[in-house]
Amino acid sequence: MIIFLLRPSVAQTVIQPQPEESVQETGTVTLHCAYSTSESDYLFWYKQPPSGEMVFIIHQYAYKQQNATNDRYSVNFQKEAKAFSLRILGSQLEDAAMRFCAYSDAQ
Repeated sequence: MIIFLLRPSVAQTVIQPQPEESVQETGTVTLHCAYSTSESDYLFWYKQPPSGEMVFIIHQYAYKQQNATNDRYSVNFQKEAKAFSLRILGSQLEDAAMRFCAYSDAQ
């Protein structure tokens, strides 16, 4: 079993509602994030394994409709709902980590 921890973050622009998610190895997991940013922002997912470093996973341009993908990672970007979920396919033991969603404005 792999456990994904989400840093409970409630900021002006990003909310991660679930504190923890677990999945069997090789399973699929979806982690949720809501946002309230402007049209020109970038949305990101990072992970922080037990070693402590922050590792970039994937990003999405808020003005694009097409969902971003990167290897086993993909996002489900729902502009109308202001949702930015991370989907991990084929979970592996090394995927166990804290996950963070974040944003950056384009300025």
